[in-house]
Amino acid sequence: MLTVPGAAEANTSLSARLNRKCFCITLDRTALWAALNHEAGDSGFSETFMASRPHLFSNVPVFLAASALDEMQGIVVAVEATARLQGYRDAVLSWAPEIAQRDFGPAGAMMGHDFHLDDDGPKLIEVNTNAGGAFLNALLARAQKACCSEVDRALIGARDDHFETSVVAMFADEWRRQRGAGSPRRIAIVDDRPEEQYLYPEFVLARQLLLKHGFEATTGDASDLKYDGGKLRLDGQEIDLVYNRLVDFALDRPEHASLRAAYQDGAVVVTPNPHNHALFASKRNLTLLSDPAALEAFGLSPEMRSRLAGVPQTTLVTPDNSDAAWQSRKGMFFKPHSGHGSKAVYRGDKVTKGVWAEIARGGYVAQAFASPGQRMIEIDGAPTPRKMDVRLYTYDGRILLAAARLYQGQTTNFRTPGGGFAPVLVI
Repeated sequence: MLTVPGAAEANTSLSARLNRKCFCITLDRTALWAALNHEAGDSGFSETFMASRPHLFSNVPVFLAASALDEMQGIVVAVEATARLQGYRDAVLSWAPEIAQRDFGPAGAMMGHDFHLDDDGPKLIEVNTNAGGAFLNALLARAQKACCSEVDRALIGARDDHFETSVVAMFADEWRRQRGAGSPRRIAIVDDRPEEQYLYPEFVLARQLLLKHGFEATTGDASDLKYDGGKLRLDGQEIDLVYNRLVDFALDRPEHASLRAAYQDGAVVVTPNPHNHALFASKRNLTLLSDPAALEAFGLSPEMRSRLAGVPQTTLVTPDNSDAAWQSRKGMFFKPHSGHGSKAVYRGDKVTKGVWAEIARGGYVAQAFASPGQRMIEIDGAPTPRKMDVRLYTYDGRILLAAARLYQGQTTNFRTPGGGFAPVLVI
């Protein structure tokens, strides 16, 4: 999206003002519930799944300047460009598990790039290969009602069908990247105990979307997959492509042995897969993406290096540098480089001595603190601040959808009154 000279500053100012002062409830929950029921093909879907998830959706949108979205997409493109460089690939694969070494072709379905927005612009805090929420957010964006002319204009883009057509094309493309031609017949959306997952409702939506567009689709527990005779099966049905929502990124748990074997034999297309995670989502990769000297040595162009200034400086914590890391901890976030989401993530100024002993042993990265943005909302008539981050759902460097999460506390948690997923309205 291009902005004219002078417009970027004005749009940034307007989006900031709206995030501070627009308390209007734009979410039409009746329309959202009806849309969820319709898309799921189940008149009781919303009542069944949403009653236990009261903070999944926020009532308010997040406003984002078009120039900020441009900058965020530029960072995504730069990450993708870096991942194509042989030097970078050699470096990140050197600390990846054996199963991640082979590239079967898929680019990785539904990547998630998470950003904090502070006064210095967007900061990419992490990349995820199992980014959840996209199918829910696509419906959320279409269930908004305008409260003013600015929102009305922004809603025009949020209500189109770009997401659905892009998702269908994405799975077809992932198949061709590995198989060369044709399309998958049966797609399985798999996780551990999927019906117990907090975001299980979107598994249902993803299945229904695929069914709507002519694929055979099912959801299932990865431990129920069976591999024999060169075929991967679920409930006796042959599976051609697995939409992988597991957080066992190396597929090394015993209950995932069938999926692991089928993947290694190339008997099934898996997306995202261990190779995708190794290239993009290991937290340790951030130590390279935030290192201008390393990026230059890999041969990344000056323009792309300048975009990656939007990645906060990240360093590996080792027993040798742990004392220095302790001294500078208050300006840092500590993340396990093999972790996911907010598991075992610590803000430096909150770290106890006991937790630090674990971090100091290694296996963590220290990331310069990038403050999240802020969205003011109303709780019981009183203006109340909520932290916010923005997630770009992408495929092969292209944006499929932008969404925000509002929360309170150290990390996103979907337990905050007034919080949850929020649509991004571009100004």
